[in-house]
Amino acid sequence: MSQKETPRPTALITGCSAQGIGSALALAFHARGFHVFATARSLAKMSHLADLPHLTLLELDVTSAAQIAAAVETVQSQTGGRLNYLVNNSGVPLVRPAVETELSVAQGLFEVNFWGAVRMTQAFVGMVIAAKGTVVNVGSLGGNMPVVWNAFYASSKAALKSYSETLRLELAPFGVRVVTVMSGVVATQIFTKHAELSFEGSMYEPATEGIRKMAAGDPVRNPMAPSEYAEKVVGDLLAGKNGLIWRGRMASIGWFLTTWMPQWVLDRMSTVGMGLENLGK
Repeated sequence: MSQKETPRPTALITGCSAQGIGSALALAFHARGFHVFATARSLAKMSHLADLPHLTLLELDVTSAAQIAAAVETVQSQTGGRLNYLVNNSGVPLVRPAVETELSVAQGLFEVNFWGAVRMTQAFVGMVIAAKGTVVNVGSLGGNMPVVWNAFYASSKAALKSYSETLRLELAPFGVRVVTVMSGVVATQIFTKHAELSFEGSMYEPATEGIRKMAAGDPVRNPMAPSEYAEKVVGDLLAGKNGLIWRGRMASIGWFLTTWMPQWVLDRMSTVGMGLENLGK
């Protein structure tokens, strides 16, 4: 880059495996002229991004302090210590009855979905402050309403929302915005990440079909394409929005329902077709 060239703004995004939200966000930022640091646990899962200019691929597991430290060093060296956008997108699903979920499995989910965002924020906040930039945490409608068979996934997103909104107040004096994306339904590969579910002998066995349908994403109708979602989110960010934003299919409706509807309406919407009617008989 010559001395007369204006440095490109920068964005680091976690969870950029192909066909997911992170990958779409990376492409949307890249199209707007950013130098993008795209990360995932496996470089092979980001091979579709490998040949793009001004895009650096980093192997990064958000549960690994060593890999986060290595990413910090790389970004520091390439940006001069400034990062305009840190996008905490990494997440894993978990569809199980709450009381029959092994605690180690639930804790593993929180290590990625919640503590991963915390680790990344603490590691990169100095660079974000230097750029008077933005921390973006990708949340979910599940963090705002009950989602049957998703107690720990939804809880991790609720924790992320609370953390993110508090962080927004604490970083505001330093000129940093914090945005929480309350994501609706997006057509990603998240529903393909579940092992075959078996509930033989469980008190939830009569609800097996409903649980499997949820794990397969069957209740989801007309999800938003990741590219459309990413364009809307990046547009919001570059427009200077702060705090909660609602994007993805059903996001606006989800906001309305959780803001204005009585609890029994939410309960009814959350339980239809989930197999609960077959229990306790």
